Amino acid sequence: MTIRLYDTSARQIRDFVPLVPGCVSIYLCGATVQSAPHIGHIRSGLNFDIMRRWFDYRGYDVTFIRNVTDIDDKIIAKAAEQNRPWWSIGYENERAFNAGYDALGCLPVTYEPRATGHVPEMIEMMRGLIERGHAYAAEGNVYFDVRSYPGYLELSNQDLDDLRQPSGEGETGKRDPRDFALWKATKPGEPSWETPWGRGRPGWHLECSAMAHKYLGSAFDIHGGGLDLIFPHHENEIAQAKAFGDDFASFWVHNGWVTLAGEKMSKSLGNSVLVADMVRKWRPIVLRYYLGTPHYRSMIEYSEDALREAESAFARIEGFMQRVTEKAGGAVAPAAEVPPAFAEAMDDDLGVPQALAIVHTAVRQGNSALAADDKEAAVERLSEVRAMLGVLGLDPLDPRWAGESDRGEDLHGVVDSLVGLVLQQRQAARSRKDWGTADAIRDQLNQSGLVIEDSPDGPRWTLGPR
Repeated sequence: MTIRLYDTSARQIRDFVPLVPGCVSIYLCGATVQSAPHIGHIRSGLNFDIMRRWFDYRGYDVTFIRNVTDIDDKIIAKAAEQNRPWWSIGYENERAFNAGYDALGCLPVTYEPRATGHVPEMIEMMRGLIERGHAYAAEGNVYFDVRSYPGYLELSNQDLDDLRQPSGEGETGKRDPRDFALWKATKPGEPSWETPWGRGRPGWHLECSAMAHKYLGSAFDIHGGGLDLIFPHHENEIAQAKAFGDDFASFWVHNGWVTLAGEKMSKSLGNSVLVADMVRKWRPIVLRYYLGTPHYRSMIEYSEDALREAESAFARIEGFMQRVTEKAGGAVAPAAEVPPAFAEAMDDDLGVPQALAIVHTAVRQGNSALAADDKEAAVERLSEVRAMLGVLGLDPLDPRWAGESDRGEDLHGVVDSLVGLVLQQRQAARSRKDWGTADAIRDQLNQSGLVIEDSPDGPRWTLGPR
C-alpha cells in the first residue's frame, strides 16, 4: 500500500513517504476571517478533511493544523467601515467558518492556532532571519530580502526579473521593490505589538511560517491550501522558513477553486455563495457530496443545476440504503474494509471520482440483488457502501448525520400519514384495475414533489429532486 499525491513543487505525483513512519503532519492555510465563508473557502477545508480521513483509514497517526488569520489589512479595513473592534469582526467570522466546517461534517483539527497568539514566535523568526542576512529593518518595517535566498520562486516557477510583488500601503524603506514585508510598522488607529524594531503588526506570510514551525517543527509532511495561495503566500512562506533554517514541507498540495461564470468565487468580486445561506436551502450532506466528490485539484463551476444533479445522485444512494435496511429488518454495520478498487482509487492522489464510481457500482449491484430477492447479497453491498461512504464522511446512517434537518423533517410523520391515506386510495384503484385513477393519483403526488415507488412490500414515497 502506497499513497501517492500530486506535489506542486515537483509538478508530478509522488509516492508519499512520511518523515516519521506511521505518522502524518499536515498544515493547511485556513480562514482569513474578514467576512463569513463562501463555499469556495469550505471546499478547501473539506478536501483536506477527506485527505485526513483517508490517512486515518490507512492507519496513520495524523496531526492536522489549520490556522486562522485574524489580523490583516482587510480585517482592519472592515473594522473601520463598521466602526467595530477588529477582534470582534475576526471572532465573529471565525465562528462562522467553524459552523460551516461542522455543518459539512469536517472532523475537528488537532490545533487551530490564531495568528495574533503567536507574535513571540514571529519575533524569534525575524530575529533569526536578520542575523542570517535574509531580512532587514527599515522605517519600522521588517522586510525579507528575496535576492538573499537562491531558491525563491521555485514553487511558482517564476523569473525574479519579471516579478511584481504585491505590496501594501505604508511599506516604505524597501531596498528592492520585490522584497516582501515580514512586519508592518504601526499606523494610527491600528492594532500593534511591540518588537525590537518598533511597534507594528505581522505580515501575512510570516504568520504561517511561525505557526507551522511551532506546531509541526522544522520539517513536516504536507502543506496545503488553494491554488491562489501558491504565489505570493506559499512562495514567501518557503523563503522565510528555509532561510530561517527549517526544511519545512515535504509535499505541497493545492486544491482547485469553486468558480461562478468562470471566475474564482471571491468576496472581493462579489460573486460569493455563502455557506450559511446554502445550508438553509440544501441539506448539508448533499453540499458535502457536491463539494467533496470532484477531484480536489479540479475546478467546480457552481450552478443550481449541478447541485440538483448531486442531490439526485445522493438520493439514489440513500434510497438503496433505506430499502436494504428495511429488508434486513434493522441496521447493517459498515464493512471492516473498503473494496480494493475503492482503496486503489483513493491511494492514487485521492481519486474520489473514481472511488465514487465504485460506490455507485455497489449500489446498482445491491439494487439488482433486491430485485432478485437476494437479501444476503444486498446486505453485503450495503455494508460495503457504508464503509466507503464513511471514509468520505458521507454515510447518512452515521450518527453524525442522524439529526440532520431536511426540508421540514419535523413534519415527516404528519406527511407520512397523509401520503399513506392517498396511497391507500391509489392501491384500492389498482385493486379494482382502475389504472387511470391510480396513475392520476401517482402523477398528482409527483407534481407535489414526491416520488412514488412500488415495491414487493408495498408503495413507498421519497422527496424528489428540486
